[in-house]
Amino acid sequence: MRGASISIPPVYIGSIGVALLLIAFALNLVRKLSERSAVYLSMNVVGALMAAWYAWAGGAIPFVILEIVWAATAAVRLVMTLMKRPTEGGWVRLRLRAAAWTRHYRQV
Repeated sequence: MRGASISIPPVYIGSIGVALLLIAFALNLVRKLSERSAVYLSMNVVGALMAAWYAWAGGAIPFVILEIVWAATAAVRLVMTLMKRPTEGGWVRLRLRAAAWTRHYRQV
């Protein structure tokens, strides 16, 4: 069937999004995930965006706003967290390689 697409009911998208939010919250409560960990923040970004899409599909605009603000806040914190921990993002390796490359070509 050419041109056929798979359609996922909005309730499934919303349910998965809310499940991600609740799982992240529960793991934080039992101290398995820190509220500043990249995994926790990523779960919040993805879960909130999925919940926002479901709220949009249902016409619940106040909840769309809530979830978009939630996702944006988590995304900002995620970027800040990744920037503060350069070794996890590979920034230190990249800087060391760039420095080595620079030293090598200055000598040539």
